[in-house]
This record gives sequence, C-alpha cells and structure tokens, in this order.
Amino acid sequence: MPAWLIWIILAAALGAAEFFTLTFVLGLLATAALVAGLLGALGLPVVVQIIGFAAASAAGIVLVKPIMERQITRGPDVRSGTAALVGRSALVLEPVDADHGLVKLSGEEWSARSLDEDLVIPVGAHVDVVEIDGATAVVYPREALPEPIEPNGPDQTRPDQSRPGRERPESD
Repeated sequence: MPAWLIWIILAAALGAAEFFTLTFVLGLLATAALVAGLLGALGLPVVVQIIGFAAASAAGIVLVKPIMERQITRGPDVRSGTAALVGRSALVLEPVDADHGLVKLSGEEWSARSLDEDLVIPVGAHVDVVEIDGATAVVYPREALPEPIEPNGPDQTRPDQSRPGRERPESD
C-alpha cells in the first residue's frame, strides 16, 4: 500500500473522530495528514511527508486553534444591532406610557413605550430595555415609581386648611 494512501486513510479516520469529539485538534491533525498524503501523491519521499505533516500540524495548532477557540468561547451571547440594546439601561426624556415616550439609550434618543400598559414612567426615571419593537424601545422602570398623587385629592391639604390633629391659630 503506498504511503500517500495511508496518509489519506489516517486523515479520514481523524476527520471522523473529530466529528464525534468536536475538539478541533483532531480536525487540524486530519488536515495535516491530508497535506502529507498530497506530498506523498506527488512522489516525494516519506521523510518529506512526515516533515510536511509535522509542519502542518504545528501551524494549525499554533495559528488556527486560538482563532477557533475564540470563536467558540464568544458563542451566541455576542449580540449586535438592536439585540445588543436589550437589557441596557436608558434615561426617560419624555414621559413614557403604553403608546409613546422618549428615552436616551446608548447615547441616542429612541422612541419608547412602557411594557406595562397602565404605567406612565416620568421624566428622569431610569428604565431597562425589555425589547426593541421596530424603532421603539419597550421599557420597564428599574426602581419602583412613586405613587401618583391626585391634585386636590382627599389626602392633600392646602396651606389654608388645617391638618388633622392641629389647631388653627385664632386671630384677634
């Protein structure tokens, strides 16, 4: 059996093993065996084939493996575009309700609407971006908002009214 055929069989075996292990090392070695097989098919001596295998293996492990590992560790968590804005904090520039509003998000002004349809988020509140719907940021407040106070409601007193438990000073 010619040496180049042994290299090709070795390359196929390493490639199949890589398919099951997903380590990339076996794939790099399979590529190096393929290089050695091509050198053998060209009629070069076995010593040159072994040197070619060693050089291709070293080059793959030194140059390609770090790049592949970076790609693997980066994974699907790397988001771009509008997906990268989800989870970010924004500042309310105009009151945000279920229909409209304005926030400053990543240095840009974005139209916004509240996630909760009954909620009105006041100017100056910090919000989290829950999703991006077209060109609109759907937001929710980071902290609990103060309860709205009804103007001239029953729990408010005007300065000329006495408060419970206090007597009005009598005038002479």
